[in-house]
Amino acid sequence: MPPATRRKNPLGQLWVQLLIGLLLGIAVGCAAGPRAAGLKILADLFIRLIRMVLPPIIFGTVAVGIAKMGNLKTAGRVGLKALIYFEIVSTFALVIGLVVVNVVKPGAGMHVNVATLNTHAIDAYTAAGKKQTAQDFLINIIPTSAVGAFVEGTMLQVILLSVLFGVALSRLGQRKQQLIEILDLFVHVLFGVVRIVMYLAPLAAFGSMAAIIGQYGTHTLASYGKLMAGVYLTCIVFIFGVLGIIAASCRVSLWKFLAYIKDEIAVTFGTCSTEAVLPQMMLKMEKLGCEKSLVEMVLPAGYTFNADGTSIYLTMAAIFVAQATDTHLSLGDQLLVLAVLLLTSKGSAGVAGSGFVTLAATLASMDKIPVGGIVLLLGIESFVNQARAVTNLIGNGVATIAVARWENAFDEARARAMLDSPPREAVIA
Repeated sequence: MPPATRRKNPLGQLWVQLLIGLLLGIAVGCAAGPRAAGLKILADLFIRLIRMVLPPIIFGTVAVGIAKMGNLKTAGRVGLKALIYFEIVSTFALVIGLVVVNVVKPGAGMHVNVATLNTHAIDAYTAAGKKQTAQDFLINIIPTSAVGAFVEGTMLQVILLSVLFGVALSRLGQRKQQLIEILDLFVHVLFGVVRIVMYLAPLAAFGSMAAIIGQYGTHTLASYGKLMAGVYLTCIVFIFGVLGIIAASCRVSLWKFLAYIKDEIAVTFGTCSTEAVLPQMMLKMEKLGCEKSLVEMVLPAGYTFNADGTSIYLTMAAIFVAQATDTHLSLGDQLLVLAVLLLTSKGSAGVAGSGFVTLAATLASMDKIPVGGIVLLLGIESFVNQARAVTNLIGNGVATIAVARWENAFDEARARAMLDSPPREAVIA
């Protein structure tokens, strides 16, 4: 009886703790005002603790996943199917965002003169964005050294290194088993570190929300209400429309899946970062019935190549800037924006704020929409981060199920059992 009572205690569940943290953050942000901005360090410290262990986790899981598949043709086939899926679904996200922003027209009537804007606040973003040429993107995939990939923490570099290591490991024949077991054990230890760090998630959510509300205040949202509402509405439509259809085609209830990952959704919403829950998502997708080696390949790759929420926001933000600055865009111009975003959006990772750099890179590469106009988005950047981060998270979970189903590597009976009777204990237990 006592154990059952402990499980039913709502305060012991992570999503409840995060909700309390968010509400307290809003209250403190409203009361303290700009003084609450310093509380953002709580969220920054939490995310840095998670990012500290992410590179070795990604390296170990991807390398072990490829090595365990044994057949390199199988690994290549899974990777190709994942990339095809990512590109198709990301295109849907971009198109939906383009349609909604043209219907709602959130920036129309603002008549902003770019010359009067103070763009110093976005210098760091525009400088980083202008550096992201196609050549630079390709060069930056390859680290200057193997150690450098881990030091920099660049997702693409770590994935490249882990793929090469996994391919080489798979060719060792029987000798590979011992090293696979060591790497597997090492990754499980890192997962243990993540579970310890997750106890700080409610505190991080509190600090993040207090800083956002304190710095910008709720009154600044009125003039941007249409854009924010449009982003949130579009993300909801995408989740329950596109992702709902994909989940249904895999014979999985989207509602039950969302309930299954509610803790991860809450952490992502509170911290504006999907990286914070990557290790837990990998464990949950495996328990759901997706083959372990496939999860270890697809989910980390999705964090770089399948940012559905970021794709939605980037399209809407780019057109919003054009509308607000009275920059006329023909249908051809808007389709060009979409085409450019199909490439630049693949460089965004699960870190809060990376989409802003991607947007700067997109506008800089087109030389049509004034890059300085993105200063108009600074006030709501933190508020829409939650919507796109949660959409990215859910999108990658559904992507893993879809690719697993496509590969006949999905245990439907196990998934049904897990979704019908999900474990009640908190994810950090």
